[in-house]
Amino acid sequence: MQLSRIDLNLFVVFDAIYSEGSITAAARQLNLTQPAVSHALGRLRGLFDDPLFERRGQGMAPTPLARSLASEIRTALQSFARTLQDTPHFDPANTVRRFTIGMRDALESTLLPPLMARVTAAAPQVEIAAIRFDRREMESELLAGTIDTAIDILLPVSPAIHHAPFMADPMVVLARRDHPLVKKELTLERYLAAEHVHVSSRRRGAGLEDQSLHRMGLTRRVRLRCQHYAAACRVVSCTDLLATLPLRYARIANEPYANRILSLPFKVPSLELHLYWHAGGENDGANRWLREQLMTVMSALGGGTPEPASAT
Repeated sequence: MQLSRIDLNLFVVFDAIYSEGSITAAARQLNLTQPAVSHALGRLRGLFDDPLFERRGQGMAPTPLARSLASEIRTALQSFARTLQDTPHFDPANTVRRFTIGMRDALESTLLPPLMARVTAAAPQVEIAAIRFDRREMESELLAGTIDTAIDILLPVSPAIHHAPFMADPMVVLARRDHPLVKKELTLERYLAAEHVHVSSRRRGAGLEDQSLHRMGLTRRVRLRCQHYAAACRVVSCTDLLATLPLRYARIANEPYANRILSLPFKVPSLELHLYWHAGGENDGANRWLREQLMTVMSALGGGTPEPASAT
């Protein structure tokens, strides 16, 4: 297969279909007609003697060969793009760009409002997409460029992925204003006597607070397990259940309900999140700008101060 005989634009089409999972969406991204994208896909299929993408529901699913090619094609396209840049710096005021950030949905309400306030002011043509991702696929998605950065707990990654501490948030307790057990302060005894909401995207498993209690030979009763902090805050506001969650999340999710935010009456490690990016983006102006915006916003958010608790 001679490179001089291959239309390299075909790989741009491949990358768009792989990223969007749809010929229609790929055509929209590339500002091409749908028949033009379909024609390019036909030429790619002939080139590789493989379907590459097969219709599945409303979208197009990559074949095993397409999945094996995706990362190398994306890396090659990014390398071409860097080579062809007229200037080495990123100009947010005049650049048309879409950044994709992998994050848990619980972080969106905390991070996205101040982030978008900064982005819309400094970069009027920059779009942000916040998406959920599978932790097991984070490294491959960063390598492939399907996400520009990711925010998650500390995870084992290869040297191809760089990361830095992003947030360390103490765990706090929410209780409704007139909770009969809490009264003036929350003690360990009162915490254990109450029933609890546990927030987790997992179907089962203990939280940081449960692990700390277990080390002390103690347990709490979880009456409700749910997926979202906002739901937990609302439940707390109309029941005697307590909810334990990170302070920054508590401040945002609790705004409509005005529950009390109390310190935990026992020691629990803070929730620590890291910001991840591809090593190839270390000195890339656009990726560096995005990381700077995220770090600045998180630093400015602060954590606030919960009501004090007693350990007795």
